[in-house]
Amino acid sequence: MKKVLVFGASFNEQRYSNMAIKKLLKYGHKVIGLGSKPGTLDGVKIISGPQELYEIHTVTVYLNPMNQRIYYDYIIGLNPARVIFNPGSENKELELLLNEKDIPFERACTLVMLSLNQF
Repeated sequence: MKKVLVFGASFNEQRYSNMAIKKLLKYGHKVIGLGSKPGTLDGVKIISGPQELYEIHTVTVYLNPMNQRIYYDYIIGLNPARVIFNPGSENKELELLLNEKDIPFERACTLVMLSLNQF
């Protein structure tokens, strides 16, 4: 299973990032969240700022493009196998930077990908 960083993690059960964390766990993935508030969600550690993380396979993004800017170097520095831009988080500027570093990305919905067994 993959080690996944949910970027824009929320404790609000109405948020898609919250639903994604729960569904990723259900499918057996190791999950870490990065959100505005630190804590624990269903056993998943939520960090509130950049921390050294290793072997992140997938970064799944739920932040809007304006809030992503301060994290560009951090995301690239994680050197993930891929970045998923969920609906509303698409970001051409970051996509160009990922291309320069040969980090694959896709515009997709993590929840749908999991449901279709395409994650």
